[in-house]
Amino acid sequence: MISEAQFEHELQLIIANAIREDVGDGDHSSLACIPADAQGKAKLLVKDEGIIAGVAFAQKVFHYVDPEMTVEVFIEDGARVKHGDVVFHVTGRSQSILKAERLVLNSMQRMSAVATKTRHYVDLLEGTNTKILDTRKTTPGFRACEKWAVKIGGGENHRFALYDMIMLKDNHNDFAGGITAAIQKTQAYLQETGRDLKIIVEARNLAEIEEILQSEGIHRILIDNFNFEDTKKAVALIGTKCQTESSGNINETTIRQYADCGVNYISSGALTHSVYNMDLSLKAI
Repeated sequence: MISEAQFEHELQLIIANAIREDVGDGDHSSLACIPADAQGKAKLLVKDEGIIAGVAFAQKVFHYVDPEMTVEVFIEDGARVKHGDVVFHVTGRSQSILKAERLVLNSMQRMSAVATKTRHYVDLLEGTNTKILDTRKTTPGFRACEKWAVKIGGGENHRFALYDMIMLKDNHNDFAGGITAAIQKTQAYLQETGRDLKIIVEARNLAEIEEILQSEGIHRILIDNFNFEDTKKAVALIGTKCQTESSGNINETTIRQYADCGVNYISSGALTHSVYNMDLSLKAI
């Protein structure tokens, strides 16, 4: 996984690019009718139900736009909210509040949706030893925030990107000349380059599971698109030799059954690619 410093850098890039995209050479609506020295106050109002996420990110946005803005937080990230709740007050220059408004709302609405869906999946897994993972199926340019939201919702992060973990999927294996060849080439590459990266290998059937187990140094086997019975057989074959992860068309109606097969992790792209934004608004007070 990436370091805290790398993660913070990603967040700052998101903020800088989003403000560039939204503000350009100026918020002329505000510049036209609001004095530069006018002070204002606004509240973040919840108009929905779920898990709130993005409060800490909103604080970063406000500070980036205008370090003199202050935020009084009433509800922290990860809390369950309902219609009518006020998450925070922000005070400062009215122009600054308006400049930050859309980025704060866009981000918190999306992050809260991701956190809400993640918490739902976490609750479905309660009582099992299986943990829910996100994937790289994220909104381009917004990955750090969506993965942060998964953590807020109680899930765990998979690899952040292509550079912090090796995942040999079916195309890698096919292009490399087979699973064993792909593993051998990968291990040689890591040794030659001095990189210390964990290796995950995808299996499409039980025969591929058996082939993967012939190699040492595998961190996790991705049991992809298996049915329940074959997943149980795969977990039994793997035992304690490495971690296990199920993926592929797993939804809220099947996730518990896959967990009951005994896998360590279930990864779901739905946490980030199939959510409906939470309804929030920033209202002047």
